[in-house]
Amino acid sequence: MIPIRALFLLVLMVASSAWAQGPAYDIGVDGLSCPFCAYGIEKQLHKLDGVEKVETDIEKAVVVVRVKDGSTLDRNQAMKAVKKAGFSLRSFEQSEEK
Repeated sequence: MIPIRALFLLVLMVASSAWAQGPAYDIGVDGLSCPFCAYGIEKQLHKLDGVEKVETDIEKAVVVVRVKDGSTLDRNQAMKAVKKAGFSLRSFEQSEEK
Protein backbone atom coordinates (compact mmCIF):
# COMPACT_ATOMS: atom_id res chain seq x y z
CA MET A 1 0.00 0.00 0.00
CA ILE A 2 1.33 3.43 -0.95
CA PRO A 3 1.56 5.87 1.94
CA ILE A 4 -0.57 9.01 1.57
CA ARG A 5 2.54 11.24 1.69
CA ALA A 6 4.16 9.40 -1.20
CA LEU A 7 0.99 9.59 -3.26
CA PHE A 8 0.62 13.31 -2.54
CA LEU A 9 4.27 13.90 -3.51
CA LEU A 10 3.81 12.00 -6.77
CA VAL A 11 0.71 14.02 -7.67
CA LEU A 12 2.51 17.26 -6.82
CA MET A 13 5.50 16.35 -9.01
CA VAL A 14 3.29 15.52 -12.00
CA ALA A 15 1.28 18.73 -11.60
CA SER A 16 4.35 20.93 -11.25
CA SER A 17 5.93 19.50 -14.40
CA ALA A 18 2.80 20.46 -16.35
CA TRP A 19 3.09 24.04 -15.06
CA ALA A 20 6.79 24.29 -15.91
CA GLN A 21 6.38 24.64 -19.65
CA GLY A 22 8.71 26.79 -21.68
CA PRO A 23 7.66 29.56 -24.03
CA ALA A 24 5.70 29.06 -27.23
CA TYR A 25 6.32 30.77 -30.56
CA ASP A 26 3.94 31.46 -33.44
CA ILE A 27 5.68 31.07 -36.78
CA GLY A 28 3.88 32.22 -39.93
CA VAL A 29 4.94 30.26 -43.02
CA ASP A 30 4.37 31.29 -46.64
CA GLY A 31 3.35 28.38 -48.86
CA LEU A 32 2.05 26.14 -46.08
CA SER A 33 -1.03 24.57 -47.64
CA CYS A 34 -1.20 20.83 -47.03
CA PRO A 35 -0.37 18.10 -44.49
CA PHE A 36 2.72 17.11 -46.47
CA CYS A 37 4.01 20.71 -46.20
CA ALA A 38 3.26 20.71 -42.48
CA TYR A 39 5.12 17.44 -41.98
CA GLY A 40 8.27 18.79 -43.65
CA ILE A 41 8.28 21.95 -41.55
CA GLU A 42 7.50 20.09 -38.31
CA LYS A 43 10.31 17.63 -39.00
CA GLN A 44 12.86 20.44 -39.37
CA LEU A 45 11.64 22.32 -36.30
CA HIS A 46 11.74 19.18 -34.14
CA LYS A 47 15.47 18.92 -34.92
CA LEU A 48 16.18 22.19 -33.09
CA ASP A 49 17.57 22.00 -29.56
CA GLY A 50 14.99 22.51 -26.85
CA VAL A 51 11.91 22.01 -29.04
CA GLU A 52 9.31 20.06 -27.11
CA LYS A 53 6.15 20.28 -29.22
CA VAL A 54 5.20 21.48 -32.70
CA GLU A 55 1.61 22.02 -33.87
CA THR A 56 0.56 23.25 -37.30
CA ASP A 57 -2.59 25.11 -38.29
CA ILE A 58 -2.65 24.66 -42.07
CA GLU A 59 -5.67 26.92 -42.52
CA LYS A 60 -3.86 29.87 -40.88
CA ALA A 61 -0.42 28.83 -42.20
CA VAL A 62 0.96 29.08 -38.67
CA VAL A 63 3.19 26.69 -36.75
CA VAL A 64 3.22 26.87 -32.94
CA VAL A 65 6.48 25.69 -31.40
CA ARG A 66 6.79 25.08 -27.68
CA VAL A 67 10.27 24.76 -26.22
CA LYS A 68 11.39 23.22 -22.95
CA ASP A 69 11.43 25.33 -19.81
CA GLY A 70 14.63 27.39 -19.79
CA SER A 71 15.04 27.18 -23.58
CA THR A 72 14.34 29.80 -26.22
CA LEU A 73 13.90 29.88 -29.96
CA ASP A 74 15.15 32.79 -32.00
CA ARG A 75 14.00 34.07 -35.36
CA ASN A 76 17.22 32.97 -37.10
CA GLN A 77 16.83 29.35 -35.95
CA ALA A 78 13.20 29.28 -37.06
CA MET A 79 14.00 30.88 -40.42
CA LYS A 80 16.74 28.34 -41.17
CA ALA A 81 14.48 25.38 -40.28
CA VAL A 82 11.57 26.71 -42.36
CA LYS A 83 13.90 27.45 -45.30
CA LYS A 84 15.44 23.98 -45.05
CA ALA A 85 11.92 22.56 -45.41
CA GLY A 86 11.50 24.62 -48.61
CA PHE A 87 9.33 27.47 -47.31
CA SER A 88 9.61 31.14 -46.33
CA LEU A 89 9.20 32.60 -42.87
CA ARG A 90 6.41 35.21 -42.87
CA SER A 91 6.30 36.07 -39.18
CA PHE A 92 7.83 35.10 -35.86
CA GLU A 93 6.63 36.09 -32.41
CA GLN A 94 6.49 34.68 -28.94
CA SER A 95 3.00 33.45 -28.19
CA GLU A 96 1.00 35.01 -25.41
CA GLU A 97 -0.50 31.69 -24.28
CA LYS A 98 1.29 29.74 -21.61
